[in-house]
Amino acid sequence: MRDKRMRLFGVTRGAAAILIALAVGAVFIFLTSKTPFEALRYLLMPLLSVKDGAVSFNLQYLYEIFAGMIPIIFTGLAVTVMFSANQFNLAGEGVVMAGGFIAGILGVHLDLAPGWHPLVSVLIATLSGGLIMLIPALLKTKVGANVMVSTLMLNYIIMHIVQHYLNFTFRDRSKGAPMTHDFKPSAIIPSLVPGTSKMSVGFIVALLFAVLIAFFLYRTRWGYAIRMIGINESFSLYSGMNVNTMIVSAQVIGGMLAGMGGAIEILGRFSAYRWNQLPGYGWVGVTIAILAKNNPAYVPLAAFFLSYLNRGCLLMSTRSDVPAEMIDIIQAAIFLFFAAEQFLSGFRQRLVVKTTQEELMKLEAMRKPTGGQNHVE
Repeated sequence: MRDKRMRLFGVTRGAAAILIALAVGAVFIFLTSKTPFEALRYLLMPLLSVKDGAVSFNLQYLYEIFAGMIPIIFTGLAVTVMFSANQFNLAGEGVVMAGGFIAGILGVHLDLAPGWHPLVSVLIATLSGGLIMLIPALLKTKVGANVMVSTLMLNYIIMHIVQHYLNFTFRDRSKGAPMTHDFKPSAIIPSLVPGTSKMSVGFIVALLFAVLIAFFLYRTRWGYAIRMIGINESFSLYSGMNVNTMIVSAQVIGGMLAGMGGAIEILGRFSAYRWNQLPGYGWVGVTIAILAKNNPAYVPLAAFFLSYLNRGCLLMSTRSDVPAEMIDIIQAAIFLFFAAEQFLSGFRQRLVVKTTQEELMKLEAMRKPTGGQNHVE
């Protein structure tokens, strides 16, 4: 009973955090918009189109929501693996950018057959992401460097390196904005649906990796070791686990997932690499991991929720007077309430006390003799 009630409390707490975050966003909309109800309709119901009084379902917008899920599923999985080992690695933003940049360069300069070209490009970008994330992992295990600080600094290093090579080495000078030459047709990841949708085969790959990572963390000894280190590193060390190896492996796996996400997004959605094509996906991955409670099985649901909100905010900004940055306010509020350990802690404490009292009363009732028993003097 206690476990069931605690799971129900977790769901209730998450739903309350989301509703409060949406309420915060609604307050800002009412303060800034001249047509707040229309803006809220675009935000909360982006899949419904109203024309001449008729309501229709916009399937193209649904495809765009699915397409928007692809990179943030990968970054959410990356952060989930690293957070499961209690490693607050924040280099996902830089690794996503590096993975996309490497895949973009290979998409321009490799000469391979269709099918093999994107596969090889994504594989190299994935391995590169793992190698990059090896840096903060070794700094942590060898010299005791703070993971959060080192990875934040690593983000800036990666961004400046990518910017340098994009501007001075791989830039297409015939274009005004800093971008590479167009990818070769053989490098493009094919779309799942016809038309202008950017929902590529990467969507299926992302869902597949969500299943694989869930199996890895909860059905393998390696995944169990990673989670145990996250729960109690000292106990794991005294029980004979190779803690440093698990810490390194968790961060390397996270880097590989982030690099893969950046590569698939670039080759599946764009025709050339630009500086601003991977905006904040690493940070969104942190929010997704928190929403999913570090459970890979819930990452696609969290990604759908944020992609849905993002589509609503984009539609709201183009058809009303509310800026698209509203999504940042809502995400920040969700992050705040989910991360706050004391949010609804009083209710949780009362729930624990009530459940314990009920269990004690049941045990006491089981110990008492029934009225039908005969006692011999």
